[in-house]
Amino acid sequence: MIVKRSLAIRGHATSVSIEDKFWNCLRAIAAARGLPLAALVAEIDESRAPTTNLSSAIRLFVLDEALSRADPSPGGRG
Repeated sequence: MIVKRSLAIRGHATSVSIEDKFWNCLRAIAAARGLPLAALVAEIDESRAPTTNLSSAIRLFVLDEALSRADPSPGGRG
């Protein structure tokens, strides 16, 4: 189910519409890195392409994390 979620990044309010599974994985990644969720989302926001919306950038980030953990080669998906 896609849920609209609100958070503040770099001092401004924003919202993302994202599925529960992606959101839960994102929260787990932030916890594993010892980061507040908003800080991780701010990093994703800074690194995304200008034509990619934040919700899509979050999904791609979570996917990349999952793929890098699944691939035993050095550096992840290589």
